[in-house]
Amino acid sequence: MPEQSRHPNHQPRWLSAAERETWQQFAMMLHRLPAALGAQLQQDAGLSYIEYYVLAGLSDQPEHRMRMSDLAVLANSEQSRLSHLVSRLERRGFVRREPDPTNGRYTQAILTDAGHAHLAEAAPGHVAGVRDLVFDVLDPAELDNLRTAAERISERIDRWEQQK
Repeated sequence: MPEQSRHPNHQPRWLSAAERETWQQFAMMLHRLPAALGAQLQQDAGLSYIEYYVLAGLSDQPEHRMRMSDLAVLANSEQSRLSHLVSRLERRGFVRREPDPTNGRYTQAILTDAGHAHLAEAAPGHVAGVRDLVFDVLDPAELDNLRTAAERISERIDRWEQQK
């Protein structure tokens, strides 16, 4: 937890005007970017943003399969929410579920051939959207700074979560 939350008598470290503006722009981007990419995916491929990332996550795995619990972590989703999402993908023939062959207490989600084909059709448009909205507006130094900042923030989040 942040230092202040453990010591309630400390005065808050308020954001400066520049920090507040940076935070507002960053928070707005975090909200708008997935929405914009999701709209493109929905229009072009009939997939939500999270559905695309579940399919892409499965496609990156050996044999295109993954335990549901690990897929929930990858998708940053609760197990029950992911289960509903996978059910929708199953109805469309993109994913199937099977017991984990190494431990039957677990269930694996498996990307079907139809799911892989649909993902392959959706990927070029999605990558074009990512390139247009992110990569094409930043020069190489800005991209390096963005990557470094994202890595540092992610590392801090990991440490923060471990302290809970």
